[in-house]
Amino acid sequence: MSSGTDEDTPRVTTLELFFDLVFVFTITQLTSALFRSPNVHGVARVVVMLGVIWWMYGGYVWMTNAVRANTSARRLLLLGGMGGFFVLSLAIPSAFAGSGLAFALAYLVVVLVHSVLFTRATAVSAARAILTLAPYNLAAALVVVLGGAIGGRVQFVLWAAAAVFEWLTPWIRGTKGFVVAAGHFVERHALVVIVAIGESVVAIGFGASTLRIDAALVGLALLGLALSACLWWMYFSGHEGHGERALAALPVAERAWASLVGFGYWHLPMLFGILAIASVEREAAEHPYTAISWARAVILAAGAAAYCFGNALFRRTLRLDGARSRTVAGVVALATAPLGALVWPTAQLAALVAVLVVSFAAGGYESSPPPKSAAA
Repeated sequence: MSSGTDEDTPRVTTLELFFDLVFVFTITQLTSALFRSPNVHGVARVVVMLGVIWWMYGGYVWMTNAVRANTSARRLLLLGGMGGFFVLSLAIPSAFAGSGLAFALAYLVVVLVHSVLFTRATAVSAARAILTLAPYNLAAALVVVLGGAIGGRVQFVLWAAAAVFEWLTPWIRGTKGFVVAAGHFVERHALVVIVAIGESVVAIGFGASTLRIDAALVGLALLGLALSACLWWMYFSGHEGHGERALAALPVAERAWASLVGFGYWHLPMLFGILAIASVEREAAEHPYTAISWARAVILAAGAAAYCFGNALFRRTLRLDGARSRTVAGVVALATAPLGALVWPTAQLAALVAVLVVSFAAGGYESSPPPKSAAA
């Protein structure tokens, strides 16, 4: 089936960019939460919160892909969803120690606004599809509210169950009825990824803001910037145009599922990788030549590996080249943890940059354009 309507679909609007800036504040807050709790419990809590948050962010991308915010009522509703995300973000630092109900109620607002706006889709199939999906989202949101009200270990169990349920929903109801405009969809995710990568740069600046500028600090800052540049290169090299063409070349039904898997499931480990790296870089900026704890060193290595693995699976889903090189880089990244724990975080950052640069050179990160389908 042709994707011809994609060319007539408007690109990302400034209101959507505004929405993404508010959303990325959640990444900043999750980074801070992991920075303060670099342990198994901290990682688990961050993963659970990121899971439910990313599910609904993705829901808003699918919604704006089908519904243009071109009336005052729709813009006000979208702004209401932004408000929900902002309050939710403010509650993240103490979500498991007092503000869980605030997080949950804000999440419920996000879900309700999403469901109402999606019913305004011009495509009848999309409007009908959201009516079958909305009860699942609402059920998960109510479980989150219940967990936030109860608190303690029960809160974590309920929130984890809600996150798992949400990400299993597509396997229950499928993606029938949803039509993805490839250009808008790819651009929207690319923009949120580039802004999120900026979080790792901000983390270094935040950690170093009160320190005297000397050679040690400059060296650490440049290494951190180089690692951020590697994350950018890994995602965008051979993707900016090819990813859109690859997605648009798929039949409509297959495109919806590939969009869900590639931009939903596989972007989740990439986002976790970005915030995990940023959380350790903040500590490294303050003590660049003092060995960090094993926990932080493992988080840094695991964050880089998660980003590599997620990107490899993302590219495989879109049938782009480079998945093997990224997988190998992820495996080697895991082996850098001893450098941070036994030597310096600067040494671990340098090793990660070297691993990624070598993988770029060895794997050839510029993928060739995907072949055009007969229907495209």
